[in-house]
Amino acid sequence: MSRSDRVPSADADLPPAFESLWRTFRLGWRAEPKLLALSLGLGLLMMLPDALLALWLALLVDGVDQERRSSIVVAVSGLAVSATLIWFLSVLSQRVQRRFRDRVAIALESHVARLQASVPTIEHHERPDHLDRLAMLREQVFALDHMFMSLFSTLGWLFRLVVTTLLLASIHSLLLLLLPFALPAFFISTWRPAVERRTEESVVANTRLARHLFSVATSAPPGKEVRTTGTGQWLVTERRAAWLRWYRPVAAVRVRSALWLGAGWTVFAGAYVGAIVFVSAGLDRSVAVVTLAIAAGMKLISYVGATSSELGFLRGFWLDASRRLAWLEDYAAERGHGGDESPPDLLVDGIRFEQVSFSYPGTERLVLDGVDLWLPAGSVVAVVGENGAGKSTLVKLLSRMYAPASGRITVDGCDLADIDTLQWRQRLAGAFQDFARLEFAAQTSVGLGDLPRVDDRPAADHAVARAGASDVVRRLPEGLDTQLGPTWPGGAELSFGQWQKVALARGFMRDDSLLLILDEPTAALDAETEHALFERFAEAAKQRNDNGRITVLVSHRFSTVRMADLIVVLDGALVAEVGTHDELMARDGQYAELFRIQAAAYT
Repeated sequence: MSRSDRVPSADADLPPAFESLWRTFRLGWRAEPKLLALSLGLGLLMMLPDALLALWLALLVDGVDQERRSSIVVAVSGLAVSATLIWFLSVLSQRVQRRFRDRVAIALESHVARLQASVPTIEHHERPDHLDRLAMLREQVFALDHMFMSLFSTLGWLFRLVVTTLLLASIHSLLLLLLPFALPAFFISTWRPAVERRTEESVVANTRLARHLFSVATSAPPGKEVRTTGTGQWLVTERRAAWLRWYRPVAAVRVRSALWLGAGWTVFAGAYVGAIVFVSAGLDRSVAVVTLAIAAGMKLISYVGATSSELGFLRGFWLDASRRLAWLEDYAAERGHGGDESPPDLLVDGIRFEQVSFSYPGTERLVLDGVDLWLPAGSVVAVVGENGAGKSTLVKLLSRMYAPASGRITVDGCDLADIDTLQWRQRLAGAFQDFARLEFAAQTSVGLGDLPRVDDRPAADHAVARAGASDVVRRLPEGLDTQLGPTWPGGAELSFGQWQKVALARGFMRDDSLLLILDEPTAALDAETEHALFERFAEAAKQRNDNGRITVLVSHRFSTVRMADLIVVLDGALVAEVGTHDELMARDGQYAELFRIQAAAYT
């Protein structure tokens, strides 16, 4: 079993922590090398004058106490220069880092979007465990640019710690023991965010449910049904219950980690008080030395806290996000693009299923079981069956959204697994029941079905006519130049059926496809309209088919596919019957029975 096929826990199958952090850092370096180097340099440089404030303060107290004018002048000058440099370098660093963050954020978000879109299969969009992980990554990627700022800050705080430690060592070497006493608070601070993030991920499915319920309760499409059924208050109650299922374990772990952190800082506080007593009463009664010890000790508290806090965020959030990003990179790379073979220029024999079985990841139920099927070149094939019979699964296997669990699919004798997936997809066309509502100008929304011809008006007009969507375009204020979607200025609102016709037109943009898939693309239309459209599709497919194109029509309506050259009846993961309409009716089997039942419902 490959890494990405295992069901992950919070940390299962994620790449190593520091490897992931380094890979994310390289992404930032490749995107903005100059700005990254400048941001890091300024972040370190601005820490030095801040770390020296304790020294200037001690020198000032010593000058006043000993009435040394030169010491006072040096101390005041040092304080003034340090304060000026802190302000100047801080402003400059913020400006540079803001610019770096803006640019690297775009690069990282684009990288994540490109990775998800480049995965040839859709398994990561359908598996609950992958969805949880991707949901966390989508939340984190918008803040992943902060990781670089956190990294810069961590290095800066460490630099301050070194300077402050040297100042304490200049008083007495025993003061270096303050550092070991700071370790409990330091490690608890770095451990705390990681523990909290693991708990959050273990219950993140509840936040997805809460967002879904909120969307159902507040968005327009389900609004009428919510009001008709009176489920508004129920949705609010269920959303709060889902949120509490997330919040309660997260709040509990936050309280426990906070108590541990308080205990760690108590240990350090006791050591700090003891160090001040040691310096002031037992070591040296010099006011300057005591001042330096107090100031440096207070800085040490601040720097240890800030360093541990930044490292905690790096480990618990930024490092966590980096590991998910690295996992997505590995996942996309592992999926690859199939073999090295190119699809044929034209089909001669057709597409064959040879003992193909398939079950969705994470389940054992076979959706297709030992399917043997031949889709002849140049034919119109109808796939029918009741809901859950495996019709859409068959389409997903044909379009390489999934690979068979066993058996194989061949295209003119070549195993589909050996054909480059991207090249195969370029020879596919079609429309699906779960279509996308692309809110662009109508020309673009249709033209994206064949990206090289996205602005080709004659091609779009032809596709619209083939899809039976001419009536939709005629009603648009500016025809194909009309902006679709009511949320945009001048945007036209379309009904569900009209959106489906636009999606269908998009599926007809490619003229040279080897496989045209129509997976219940007219589910929003009545049976009579669907039947008329399918007849037109079949007739057009037979009239112009010089490359052996196979047209696959998927429907749960038996009465609408009589014109197909071949009808495949699926039932319970098996191919129940195959033949023409007349042959299947004469056989008087399952197809004939269901055909008569459905036909009677429309009479």
